[in-house]
Amino acid sequence: MRADAGSYGFAPDDASAELLKTYFVKVGAWNARLHLVAPCSPSEFATRHVLESLLAARFLAPGARLVDVGSGAGLPAVPLLVARPDIEAVLIEASAKKSVFLREALSAVRAETRARVVAERFEKTTPPESDALTCRALERFTEVLPALVEWSARVPTLLLFGGPSLRERIEEAGLAFDPVLAPGSERRYLFVVRR
Repeated sequence: MRADAGSYGFAPDDASAELLKTYFVKVGAWNARLHLVAPCSPSEFATRHVLESLLAARFLAPGARLVDVGSGAGLPAVPLLVARPDIEAVLIEASAKKSVFLREALSAVRAETRARVVAERFEKTTPPESDALTCRALERFTEVLPALVEWSARVPTLLLFGGPSLRERIEEAGLAFDPVLAPGSERRYLFVVRR
């Protein structure tokens, strides 16, 4: 991971690298039961999941409050909490079982005092006070995007991970955005929406 980290704007120190390794092990231990991520090698997990998640770090102001919708495996929130010890997060996950995993993962990376998990669909919750919203793998993402945009109306920055179909939906919604292509990819983007 360290060899590729620079192209993603991340330089992990030993402590961060160790916490991210612990996170990878935790995901692997729970993955067979919960299908958190597609099976992949440690290097693919580091690049595709951790480093791509960290593309969002540079768009978070110091001390930012983050809401991560559809957290699932904790991506991008858990890597962001490891890389940025100054931020706080609320992770919203509809699956009760995945929510249990998220609490375990937050504890494993020593971020449990800076983050909390809400085990509910985002539509059934009150949006927390946030500086930014992240969303990476929400079920039916393109379909629920309008509802997510409306739900998060008071959040000034949306950091949305996806491909060409998500880009089309963002354009259809009339949102101004900057696309950030993931290094080494032709189709995976971070769409930065500022309102």
